[in-house]
Amino acid sequence: MRAAPTILHLDMDAFYASVEQASKPSLRGKAVIVGGLGPRGVVATASYEARRFGVHSAMPMGQARRLCPNGAYLIPRFTLYRQVSDIVMAMLRELSPLVEPLSLDEAFVDLEAGGVAFDSVSARAAGERLRAGIRAATGLSGSVGLAGSKMLAKVASEEAKPAGLLLIEPGTERELLAPMSVRTLPGVGPATGEHLRRAGITTVGELAEAGEDELVRMVGRAHGAGLYRMALGLDDRPVVAERDAKSVSVEDTFDVDLHDRVRIRGEVQRLADRCVQRLRASGHSGRTIVLKVRRYDFSTLTRSETLRGPTDDPAVVREAAARLLEAVDTTGGVRLLGVGVTGLADYTQEDLFAQSSAAEAADADGGAGGAGGAGGAAGAAGGAEPEAAGSGAGPSEGPEQPGEPQEAPERRWAAGSDVRHVLYGPGWVQGSGVGRVTVRFEQPGSEPGRVRTFRVDDPDLEPSDPLPLVGDMP
Repeated sequence: MRAAPTILHLDMDAFYASVEQASKPSLRGKAVIVGGLGPRGVVATASYEARRFGVHSAMPMGQARRLCPNGAYLIPRFTLYRQVSDIVMAMLRELSPLVEPLSLDEAFVDLEAGGVAFDSVSARAAGERLRAGIRAATGLSGSVGLAGSKMLAKVASEEAKPAGLLLIEPGTERELLAPMSVRTLPGVGPATGEHLRRAGITTVGELAEAGEDELVRMVGRAHGAGLYRMALGLDDRPVVAERDAKSVSVEDTFDVDLHDRVRIRGEVQRLADRCVQRLRASGHSGRTIVLKVRRYDFSTLTRSETLRGPTDDPAVVREAAARLLEAVDTTGGVRLLGVGVTGLADYTQEDLFAQSSAAEAADADGGAGGAGGAGGAAGAAGGAEPEAAGSGAGPSEGPEQPGEPQEAPERRWAAGSDVRHVLYGPGWVQGSGVGRVTVRFEQPGSEPGRVRTFRVDDPDLEPSDPLPLVGDMP
């Protein structure tokens, strides 16, 4: 514990939803829910307007739609979220060399290490400057907590939400924590909270009064001792500047269980390509390939294969993932697939290129990898790619007949994705169906735009990259 509140915790307010509201003027002040839009999707973030209806993160999207039927339901746009996050994290690093990011929208900062704060007055001033700077650069709001420890700084930022700042003076920790719910403390989830409630402990004050011995008896030595220290407001963890990634992975949950083995193989190949894209973007390679399969009955299987050395070659990862899939029974159907790479390194093993060449030769010969390559190409097209369920001329359909006209697959437009029209300029998809797509033409900083409807195959309408957020929100 420090004698001055020089540890800062920043938590952006309803980050994904707030970014969407800032970039889509017609959604400002409206209920916005970001997440998977399919029947098995879950809520990633809900705006404060949506939270008034009871919508919250990790809620099934179907339940959210029942609670808030008139909300705007949008797919996540991680490219834009990362761009905004980079701006915010750069501002934090101007305050101190010790910045510990926890996610795209959350981080700890050691203000004392940066020489910008040594007491309560200077710490509060640094926090207020940060909030104002974030608002000016992105148009978004963040909540700031200041305290003498990481745990208390995080508690303070949560209490300050939304768009506030709370400083906990050293020496007042126990008084502040005592009336709070035990769920306020890090590591106390629903199961532990319910276990404590049955024992008559619902507040942090009651947790402290129970004593360490009683808590150890109830939840075990390691957890009990930690709970007691947190209840007293004790936390000596330092702010750690770098957190090395341990793995890179991607996964997809399907609206309808997949039964076709060829389709499943193609999805695994597509996921392998996406995983390698993320791996390369992070500047890493990896040695162990991991396949995750969740079957129709929710049973989850994980298979892995360790290579001779680290690689970031997509052909090598695809080949390994395909081998792992062969050992998995998918007869009853598959609801989720994932591909990951662990054992990360910052170099590649040269002799693995031999495996890559062999895999490419197999693809050229028309082996099983051919279907996977097609799936991977489709998956790289972006948020509005023409990826239809069960699409493509798979091996079961036979060869194409020369001269026979092939019907182009219908383009799919996900709600919230960015588009550009030759005549009307940039906009975003409000919805699509029965061969039509509805687009609202507006951009950050503009007035709410007009809505127009087009055919889904309109040649003048194309997917586009998100526009950056600039300046204050009106």
